[in-house]
Amino acid sequence: MAEALILQSQLNLSAADPLAQDLRARLGGDITLDARAVTHLGTLCLQVLIAAAHSCQQTGHRFNMVNAPDWMTSQLEMMGLSPETLGARPR
Repeated sequence: MAEALILQSQLNLSAADPLAQDLRARLGGDITLDARAVTHLGTLCLQVLIAAAHSCQQTGHRFNMVNAPDWMTSQLEMMGLSPETLGARPR
Protein backbone atom coordinates (compact mmCIF):
# COMPACT_ATOMS: atom_id res chain seq x y z
CA MET A 1 0.00 0.00 0.00
CA ALA A 2 1.30 3.45 -0.92
CA GLU A 3 2.01 5.99 1.77
CA ALA A 4 -0.78 8.47 2.44
CA LEU A 5 -0.50 11.92 0.88
CA ILE A 6 -0.63 14.43 3.74
CA LEU A 7 -2.73 17.35 2.57
CA GLN A 8 -1.61 20.95 3.13
CA SER A 9 -3.40 22.97 5.78
CA GLN A 10 -4.66 25.59 3.30
CA LEU A 11 -6.31 23.94 0.30
CA ASN A 12 -6.94 27.23 -1.46
CA LEU A 13 -6.40 28.56 -5.00
CA SER A 14 -2.61 28.50 -4.76
CA ALA A 15 -2.66 24.90 -3.51
CA ALA A 16 -4.80 23.56 -6.37
CA ASP A 17 -2.06 23.06 -8.98
CA PRO A 18 0.47 21.44 -6.60
CA LEU A 19 -2.33 19.20 -5.27
CA ALA A 20 -3.31 18.20 -8.81
CA GLN A 21 0.34 17.40 -9.62
CA ASP A 22 0.75 15.31 -6.45
CA LEU A 23 -2.42 13.37 -7.21
CA ARG A 24 -1.57 12.95 -10.91
CA ALA A 25 1.74 11.37 -9.88
CA ARG A 26 -0.17 8.81 -7.80
CA LEU A 27 -2.74 7.84 -10.44
CA GLY A 28 -2.48 4.23 -11.51
CA GLY A 29 -2.61 3.02 -7.93
CA ASP A 30 -4.71 3.40 -4.81
CA ILE A 31 -4.65 6.89 -3.26
CA THR A 32 -5.05 7.65 0.43
CA LEU A 33 -5.20 11.26 1.61
CA ASP A 34 -4.50 12.28 5.18
CA ALA A 35 -6.55 15.41 5.93
CA ARG A 36 -5.59 15.89 9.60
CA ALA A 37 -3.74 19.19 8.93
CA VAL A 38 -6.41 20.78 6.72
CA THR A 39 -7.81 24.04 8.08
CA HIS A 40 -9.32 25.37 4.83
CA LEU A 41 -10.88 23.56 1.86
CA GLY A 42 -11.57 25.73 -1.16
CA THR A 43 -13.84 24.80 -4.03
CA LEU A 44 -11.06 24.46 -6.61
CA CYS A 45 -9.14 21.98 -4.44
CA LEU A 46 -12.36 20.08 -3.82
CA GLN A 47 -12.80 19.85 -7.60
CA VAL A 48 -9.25 18.49 -7.88
CA LEU A 49 -10.06 15.86 -5.25
CA ILE A 50 -13.29 14.88 -7.03
CA ALA A 51 -11.46 14.59 -10.37
CA ALA A 52 -8.78 12.37 -8.81
CA ALA A 53 -11.45 10.22 -7.15
CA HIS A 54 -13.21 9.86 -10.51
CA SER A 55 -9.94 8.89 -12.22
CA CYS A 56 -9.32 6.24 -9.56
CA GLN A 57 -12.85 4.89 -10.02
CA GLN A 58 -12.35 4.67 -13.78
CA THR A 59 -9.18 2.61 -13.36
CA GLY A 60 -10.48 0.38 -10.56
CA HIS A 61 -8.32 1.88 -7.82
CA ARG A 62 -9.31 3.07 -4.37
CA PHE A 63 -9.45 6.71 -3.32
CA ASN A 64 -9.64 7.23 0.43
CA MET A 65 -9.52 10.19 2.77
CA VAL A 66 -8.59 9.63 6.41
CA ASN A 67 -8.37 11.85 9.48
CA ALA A 68 -10.71 14.51 8.12
CA PRO A 69 -11.53 17.13 10.78
CA ASP A 70 -15.18 17.45 11.84
CA TRP A 71 -15.58 20.86 10.15
CA MET A 72 -14.33 19.35 6.87
CA THR A 73 -16.74 16.45 7.13
CA SER A 74 -19.57 18.93 7.72
CA GLN A 75 -18.51 21.04 4.74
CA LEU A 76 -18.38 17.98 2.50
CA GLU A 77 -21.81 16.87 3.73
CA MET A 78 -23.28 20.27 2.81
CA MET A 79 -22.10 19.53 -0.75
CA GLY A 80 -23.55 16.02 -0.73
CA LEU A 81 -20.20 14.30 -0.10
CA SER A 82 -18.25 12.79 2.77
CA PRO A 83 -14.68 11.56 3.20
CA GLU A 84 -16.05 8.04 2.66
CA THR A 85 -18.21 8.77 -0.38
CA LEU A 86 -15.76 11.06 -2.15
CA GLY A 87 -14.03 8.01 -3.58
CA ALA A 88 -16.95 5.59 -3.42
CA ARG A 89 -17.95 3.78 -6.54
CA PRO A 90 -21.43 4.69 -7.83
CA ARG A 91 -24.08 2.02 -7.26
